[in-house]
Amino acid sequence: MPPAIIQVIAAAALLLALSVDGEEKRMVLSLERASHDGVGMSQLRHRDRVRHARLLQQQPSASGIVDFSVQGTYDPYLVGLYYTRVKLGTPAKEFYVQIDTGSDVLWVSCNPCDGCPTSSGLQIELDFFDPPSSSTASPISCSDQRCALGAQSSDSGCSGHNQCGYTFQYGDGSGTSGYYVYDSMYFDSIVGNSLASNNSAPVVFGCSTSQTGDLTKPDRAVDGIFGFGQQGLSVISQLSSQGITPYSFSHCLRGESGGGGILVLGQIVEPNIVYTPLVPSQPHYNVYLQSIAVNGQTLNIDSSVFATSSNRGTIIDSGTTLAYIAEEAYDPFVTAITETVSGSVRSLLAKGNQCYLTTLSVSEIFPQVTLNFAGGASMILRPQDYLLQQNSIGGAAVWCIGIQKIQGQGITILGDLVLKDKIVVYDIAGQRIGWANYDCSSSVNVSTTTSTGKTEFFNAGQVDSSNAADYMLSKLIPSAVVALLLHIAFFGGPPLL
Repeated sequence: MPPAIIQVIAAAALLLALSVDGEEKRMVLSLERASHDGVGMSQLRHRDRVRHARLLQQQPSASGIVDFSVQGTYDPYLVGLYYTRVKLGTPAKEFYVQIDTGSDVLWVSCNPCDGCPTSSGLQIELDFFDPPSSSTASPISCSDQRCALGAQSSDSGCSGHNQCGYTFQYGDGSGTSGYYVYDSMYFDSIVGNSLASNNSAPVVFGCSTSQTGDLTKPDRAVDGIFGFGQQGLSVISQLSSQGITPYSFSHCLRGESGGGGILVLGQIVEPNIVYTPLVPSQPHYNVYLQSIAVNGQTLNIDSSVFATSSNRGTIIDSGTTLAYIAEEAYDPFVTAITETVSGSVRSLLAKGNQCYLTTLSVSEIFPQVTLNFAGGASMILRPQDYLLQQNSIGGAAVWCIGIQKIQGQGITILGDLVLKDKIVVYDIAGQRIGWANYDCSSSVNVSTTTSTGKTEFFNAGQVDSSNAADYMLSKLIPSAVVALLLHIAFFGGPPLL
């Protein structure tokens, strides 16, 4: 979140120290990631803190398959963000918006807008939504029930024109304000192996008339943010309530050089997926982490360290670049790693980060880490899932532990570092999350249950070849300076309210 941003760690800080859709509809989104060199780990840690709260709710089953065309790149050694294109209004205009699983509202820059950037270092053309120019646009009044839904996701208020307004303030000091609009969103429907374009559904989204802080910087600019949270005004909540999509989504982020990935509104089906329950009544995707094992040995950490409370718990968050372990568990974790490889590497400290200098393959010498969750689900981490290669010195590679701790916090956050190369399924309606190791450059199967109770499958890799590029593996894009801000703070204000 700039929530996201969705970023991936860069090498800069350590380089300095050591001298980164009867037929059903579903949405299938491949992901775009742009990169930015020179962002330090401390900056990434700060951005990862900023997450936006949301509440869980039930929605009816979906009745069709919907596809948004999104290309993408992913590079674990550079800062980046995921974004897609949405078409809004009549006539439709296209906007680039960051995909954010941790905020709730879709918003785009509107005309006029104070502080909104007009150019982007992402090599994309920015645009402004103009409600008077859309024949289907209508503002949301203060008495509209949807205005009350908006209050769940932001500071909202009413103007003298009886417009339902909003304000999002982010933990890094940046922010945006504007008003809510009701208009058409256009998308492609997949029927069998055919693609039908220009289907639409009405949605409420934010019209940004003011932006501050990092949102104003051209090198990090997109047209807005696409919130995939769980509040009533999130796009996934709105579309699932209309029967257009299931109340679930999945992603598979490719961790190899060049990256890419798939984002699906619906559940990816894979036989090896294991599920763990969501902690009920939590604003984030909280799960019950029970223990951590290194090289098969369970660490001596009191289970209460991972218990969920107002300022504790374990969150699965694809909008966080790094990963974080509760402070009390951090030292035992690092110590166990270091002791396992002590005879094969040289240990280094760089700006407080534990690093290792080695000429050997980390897959051969570093241990497997296992995160054990309620329901018997385990997440297996390879060395590449908790280490980041930062540099090389005299022919030896420098690898650093990318899992961090947050001083004074008992929060564990599983971000992109550990989620890459895995299918991750957010079954919100079923109140569970699942995952499986997977080659995210491959196609995926998506299923949903029809009105007759029959489960149907759609293979995202077997559509007409002329359309495959629209939602399968990403096209590479040039490296660009980019890093969006992140949403309302996890830790900048009261912790996890």
